[in-house]
Amino acid sequence: MSKSKSMSSAAASRIQSSTAGASKSGGVTKGGFAARAQSAAAKNSKK
Repeated sequence: MSKSKSMSSAAASRIQSSTAGASKSGGVTKGGFAARAQSAAAKNSKK
């Protein structure tokens, strides 16, 4: 098994950027992977 790594704000930003570019509306869907990544990065930055 691989060791899990914390989500960084830079990684979350890359995910959101690629998700927004791939969607027709240019946005990020609520509850989608990009939104969850951003939430995880915010939680990790508070530690």
